Amino acid sequence: MFEMKSFLLLIINPGSTSTKLAVFRDREPVYTETLRHSSADLEKFAGVIDQFEYRRGLVMEALAKSGIRPAELDAVVGRGGLLRPVPGGTYLVNDAMVQDLKAEKRGSHASNLGGLIAHAIAGELGIPAYIVDPVCVDEMEPISRISGMPENPRESLFHALNQKAVARRAAEDMGKNYDEVNLIVAHLGGGISVGAHLRGRVVDVNNALAGEGPFTPERSGGLPVGKLVEMCYSGRYTRDDMMKKIVRGGGLVAYLGTNDALEVERRIGQGDGRANLVYEAMAYQVAKEIGACSAVLKGDVDAIVITGGIAHSSRLVGWIEERVRFIAPVKVYPGEDEMEALAAGGLRVLAGLEEAKVY
Repeated sequence: MFEMKSFLLLIINPGSTSTKLAVFRDREPVYTETLRHSSADLEKFAGVIDQFEYRRGLVMEALAKSGIRPAELDAVVGRGGLLRPVPGGTYLVNDAMVQDLKAEKRGSHASNLGGLIAHAIAGELGIPAYIVDPVCVDEMEPISRISGMPENPRESLFHALNQKAVARRAAEDMGKNYDEVNLIVAHLGGGISVGAHLRGRVVDVNNALAGEGPFTPERSGGLPVGKLVEMCYSGRYTRDDMMKKIVRGGGLVAYLGTNDALEVERRIGQGDGRANLVYEAMAYQVAKEIGACSAVLKGDVDAIVITGGIAHSSRLVGWIEERVRFIAPVKVYPGEDEMEALAAGGLRVLAGLEEAKVY
């Protein structure tokens, strides 16, 4: 009887203050570790990219202690960073990608180290290194890029890894392939992104980083533009002040002084009417964005998928669902498993289910 080959993959997911590691035997984790990096550890480095050797060394030390022999690995998969816009998929980490990650062409972020560390380790072992569905995935259609201001086109920056992984899972649960269904996927976390998935392509999505879509626990989302311009030129705020208001100090933080959804729910439970209003307003804006995506898909929607950490909130999800369930059935997949999604992307290529893309 023919037996399918099994694959062993090392997964590397760098964050701002941690590096998550896992080794998967096919789709099952056999080892997991989170390496924490204190402020004292990181302040020695001028920038994120300068942390490369430090984090790579820690990864190799942890792997050595795990008992897993590096020679047994079939591939290394790293979290994708801020690269030029690319279609979704699993990408072989090549020299061109390494150069762009090192140059930080689209910005400095810890995720840039994922591909670099994966490439370095894989190169020593003579095995491939991949990244999967980085945040720069861009499958938007020309009409969706028009913003109303030619100098400021709409861009695709969103939770592509989790959105794509959960979309595939939802399609599978429906007995179909991802490229056979139309879905609206709402990722609810520190950032919120709502994407229109048309037969396997995210043809429209809000820029989840700075200034589009629903407000979030710490981001302002879309704002009245005229008032924003007045604030910028009022003399009361610096550029850094305004960016903080948009990216780290907006949303729940601005209104309620916290980005912790559990804390907001606790206040609501104690009868805090303002907390209830603001929290429901966040759900209201998510529902509006879902409605907009249904127009993008011309009403042909097989399911609405809600995911991310805040999808654990039955209160918030309930508010969203009561406004959008007329569009399509709502499926809820709380949380996000980035490590599993990265492993699945690498496995699809190793198993011959899809070809690795070239950057």
